[in-house]
Amino acid sequence: MDASLNERLNQIPAKILADEFLKGHGLGNEIGFWVFDYQPETELQVREYIAFLEDMLAKKHAHLPVVHINLLSALIEYLKDRGFIDKAINLQRAKGDDALLSALKGPLHMDKFVPYLNERYQADKASLVLMSGVGSVWPMIRAHNILNRLHSVLGHVPLVLFYPGQYDGQSMSLFGRIPSNNYYRAFKLVP
Repeated sequence: MDASLNERLNQIPAKILADEFLKGHGLGNEIGFWVFDYQPETELQVREYIAFLEDMLAKKHAHLPVVHINLLSALIEYLKDRGFIDKAINLQRAKGDDALLSALKGPLHMDKFVPYLNERYQADKASLVLMSGVGSVWPMIRAHNILNRLHSVLGHVPLVLFYPGQYDGQSMSLFGRIPSNNYYRAFKLVP
């Protein structure tokens, strides 16, 4: 158990339940997207914490509709709903990862996938959106791409992205090894 991670995780409820956070006050007209970055080797600890957080929010703050989008689960549901899951599995087995990535570029374009997420999870009607599973869907879905497209869909609904890697306030590095060449503007939830 990572004690410093535990200290950071324990700061999350006070932050996300504050009126300023939920209403987006003090952000200078910036979108209320927040990143909680962590070392990839602590993924299981973070998953357990997210389950705890969801349960606590449902029990103690039921008046706040909170949506948790696990990107891996959402991706699988999306591919099933579109009739692509069996084709994708067979293509990957027959031709490999590169062929699968190429074939999924169109169906997984953010102009298609993000509206699906919003419709499926009713994210724009929530008080808070939690998003996880970034590492599980890479390289099919990139965090900065989904965040860039989500901000126009969510409006002022705050979003917390649990990110297995490093975020310095401008750029992301998945797993602390795969740098993103794209700038993304979000706030660090807990330094």
